[in-house]
Amino acid sequence: MNPLQPKKLLLSKWTAVKPLGKNKHFLVSKVIPCEPPVHGVDAVELEAVHSKSVLRLGWKELRDPAVWRQGWV
Repeated sequence: MNPLQPKKLLLSKWTAVKPLGKNKHFLVSKVIPCEPPVHGVDAVELEAVHSKSVLRLGWKELRDPAVWRQGWV
């Protein structure tokens, strides 16, 4: 897996290893900064490609290869 950098998260593509509510492919639709913003990224919003549902989670959770794969696999 490529190193995950918060600056390049927006519009990146992700695949859930196990489908979440019948959704497998996601796109980072929003990057949520920390408070205060100088500390970087706190969370991301993932939008399901098929159903357009939104899932919010900490951006570092995307590093877990047992749950997420980078790109649409």
